[in-house]
Amino acid sequence: MDIRHHFIEKGEGQPLLLLHGNGENGEYFKNQIDVFARGYHVFAIDTRGHGQTPRGKEPFTIRQFAEDLLGFMDEHEIVRADILGFSDGGNIAMVFALNHPDRVKRLILNGANLDPSGVKRRVQIPIDMGYKFSSLFAKRSEKALARSEMLGLMVNDPDVQPEELSRIQAPTLVIAGTKDLILRKHTKLIAECIPDSLLVFIQGDHCIAAKNPKAFNHAVLRFLKEHPAK
Repeated sequence: MDIRHHFIEKGEGQPLLLLHGNGENGEYFKNQIDVFARGYHVFAIDTRGHGQTPRGKEPFTIRQFAEDLLGFMDEHEIVRADILGFSDGGNIAMVFALNHPDRVKRLILNGANLDPSGVKRRVQIPIDMGYKFSSLFAKRSEKALARSEMLGLMVNDPDVQPEELSRIQAPTLVIAGTKDLILRKHTKLIAECIPDSLLVFIQGDHCIAAKNPKAFNHAVLRFLKEHPAK
């Protein structure tokens, strides 16, 4: 692997990996780390090209990030883990669970989507436009290139078909905000396609972990307590 991840580590016991969203870093989970660390060994990881983790030279895609996660787990001798991903982090977790099912104990997908059609159009249209504009200047400007790569994650990825989700073996919590930027029907579709998954909506927008942490943390910890790993 061409990078080494920056991460926040706290607690002991069963590994719980936290994956942030697009353009963020592990600090997004500042309202979760201490709470979850009371019962788990928490790793809040900065994705490739985010936070303090370098960009490296590998492709800037959700699937590459999933392989990066595998490398992180191997590096830290984590055989299996509970994985919680938010937004693009949820997409990484979803792809990781499809490609490496033996490494996932339980899966928590917060505000994930299968493709751009799952995002409300008023949100997705500016993303599409920004991606097209920045891509025009990507060869002449490092700033434009970085912006096009970041937006490209929300335009071209994760590109997962609903029927693929039937292969996810881990107990799964699908969780989103009541006013999420991910369409409610899309979140329901994800839950319906994952065998024996639990669907929960928390009052709030896309960022329920940050803005409604008490309810979010309660839902996550309850799921982990009541759904033992297979």
